[in-house]
Amino acid sequence: MLHFILLQATASNPLLSMLFPFLILIVFYFFLIRPQIKRQKDQQKFVDSLKEGMEVVTNSGIIGKVTKIDGNVVRLMVDEKTFIRVVKQSITAENKA
Repeated sequence: MLHFILLQATASNPLLSMLFPFLILIVFYFFLIRPQIKRQKDQQKFVDSLKEGMEVVTNSGIIGKVTKIDGNVVRLMVDEKTFIRVVKQSITAENKA
């Protein structure tokens, strides 16, 4: 019975039938898109704040100390006298250990 009433209400009012997809889009934005944009901004802010001497972790889990920043390339010291070069965007976090 309730299903019939809802169908009758949506058939008579096209605005009500468009409300449900609109609500889905709003939920999708607030739970998926907006948090992703915030994470990207935070990551970009972190990458821009990189300094020499910081101990960082890359996407692949490599831990190293930043020794030189040359544009988009960062040189990490991963062991005594062992250096690797990575792009800035591959550095995900500062090592807190």
